[in-house]
Amino acid sequence: MEKTQKLIWSAVVAAVLIGGLGGSGYYHHTHFNKNVTINGVRVGGLTSQAAYQRLASQKHSNDVYLNGKRIYQGISTASGYTNADKIKIEKMLKKQATLLPSSKKTNYALTPTNLDTSQLPAMKAAIKIAVDKLNKNRTRAVDAKAVWKNNRVNVTAPKKGTAYDTSKIQAELEGQLVNRSIRLTAKVKAPLTKHSTKVQREVTALKKLSDKKVLYKVENKSYSLTSADIITKATYQNGQYQFDTAALDKKISRINKTQSTLGKALKFKTHAGKTITTSTQGSYGWRLSTTKAAKTLTNALLNDKASVEAKNDVYGIGYNTRGVGYGTTANNGIGNTYAEVSITDQTAWFYKNGKLVYTASVVTGKHSNGDDTPTGVYYIMYKQRNTTLRGYEDNGKSYASPVSYWAPFTESGCGFHDASWRTNWSSTAYLNNGSKGCVNMHTSDAPNAFNDLSVDEPVVIY
Repeated sequence: MEKTQKLIWSAVVAAVLIGGLGGSGYYHHTHFNKNVTINGVRVGGLTSQAAYQRLASQKHSNDVYLNGKRIYQGISTASGYTNADKIKIEKMLKKQATLLPSSKKTNYALTPTNLDTSQLPAMKAAIKIAVDKLNKNRTRAVDAKAVWKNNRVNVTAPKKGTAYDTSKIQAELEGQLVNRSIRLTAKVKAPLTKHSTKVQREVTALKKLSDKKVLYKVENKSYSLTSADIITKATYQNGQYQFDTAALDKKISRINKTQSTLGKALKFKTHAGKTITTSTQGSYGWRLSTTKAAKTLTNALLNDKASVEAKNDVYGIGYNTRGVGYGTTANNGIGNTYAEVSITDQTAWFYKNGKLVYTASVVTGKHSNGDDTPTGVYYIMYKQRNTTLRGYEDNGKSYASPVSYWAPFTESGCGFHDASWRTNWSSTAYLNNGSKGCVNMHTSDAPNAFNDLSVDEPVVIY
């Protein structure tokens, strides 16, 4: 009898327990546990529908606080939850379901379907202003950095700082847009170490520069240059190489000294066979640009080119800043096609491929008042038919002179042209009755000379 009673009581207790567990399980599958929050809003004890209604009723102040201080006063907006978010809340409820009550603190993140992000740019701007102000008297961290020098890559040591990291704070902001108010904490920016992915990427990129050679072809000469001849120091930041090419500058300077023609006194054999030295003030010639050469040669190293031409690295002065005469090595860089003007002889000679093709008497700039035709080596800038030359006489009166043939060689306005108005063509006319600096030609000579001249052709005046 006593044994039977015990069995009955055990059955009753079991039934109660099973019933209790069943009820508890059912409740906690249909209601959130007491310490559950969604986007910081308490939903403990609520069904998914009730939780949705609570969330949907929330208003977002959009105020932004940094280290407890409000730095942005937002415009209030609705929460942005829609019926589409109900399903997401139901899934959260199923995920947290337990058989027995749970006091575990859990916060679920849920981005509302219609979350208003229109104030995000203004919020980020406010953060930057606030952080810049906080950082005013703080030291910035210095990242480790890879540096190439003398065919070796070394990494500089990082330095810790006290300045806050604006980008991290702004990133934290985006994760809190779902909250009623946004509370951010400033964090000190840590420097990148040599083991970071970014620095290791720098090391890999810079190693490509080591122990390479490239042949630099300048006209009829070639120069074998190593990486160290071209680069003094290099870094690789944000996917771009930065080069210090002071070593190359010295090499280019030596090449210019021996090969370039711009601004140099050139040896020239006149029509009479006499060798003279030209003035240095002319615009004809070319010179290597250290900036252009550095770009050409560093690109060659990066792209494993065995040789490169210097043609695109030259520059000049005057009308054609690309440089004139590069590749012309005959006749000390002047070549065999040119115009020759003797102020003493008041004569011009025109050569094509080393042969004299035309000779003409001319009148050059007026010597008595300093309007002399400039000496030196220039080049034909362009050719023009039927135009009007304009300027001022010595007395200040303006003039307009129509010409049929015009070939300027200085930017100041000197050139070859016909002068139908001129009556004095004597060999001494230039002394007191010369031009304003141009080379005046008879109307009968100008067409032939014009046709014989070509753009960029040297004009030697002495």
